[in-house]
Amino acid sequence: MQVNGARILKGAAIPTALAGIAAVVISALLAGAKGGIGAGAATVVVLIFFAVGLLALQHYSRKFPALFMGIAMITYTTQLLLLAIVLAVFKNTDLFNTKAFGLTVLATALVWIIAMGRAHMKLKMLYVEPGSGDQESKDKQPGAHG
Repeated sequence: MQVNGARILKGAAIPTALAGIAAVVISALLAGAKGGIGAGAATVVVLIFFAVGLLALQHYSRKFPALFMGIAMITYTTQLLLLAIVLAVFKNTDLFNTKAFGLTVLATALVWIIAMGRAHMKLKMLYVEPGSGDQESKDKQPGAHG
């Protein structure tokens, strides 16, 4: 992982984990131990899903920079579909409070998205790496010598 990728991951994961901890405390106070367990499970699910998605996006966007937007949309859609599957699987569980789980998924996912956007803006990354174009396309430009 590149340095910028690690900064973005850290910039999104830390606020999300803090929001998850707050959700665990609030859920435990309002819904008991099962509420706290539900909020904790939701926080872990969101952190794993979105971190893996970010890592996949960074990996494939480096390999295929022209497909970045498509890769981002596929990654985000896949995350949402997998999250919906997890929610459906645990819909009637007795392991934890499902309302605390669902609300924590929603809250921590929003925190992740906002924190990731903030981390991106703070980095001031270049959209295109200087000198990253291939030599063949440079040779085809008007006025190129060769």
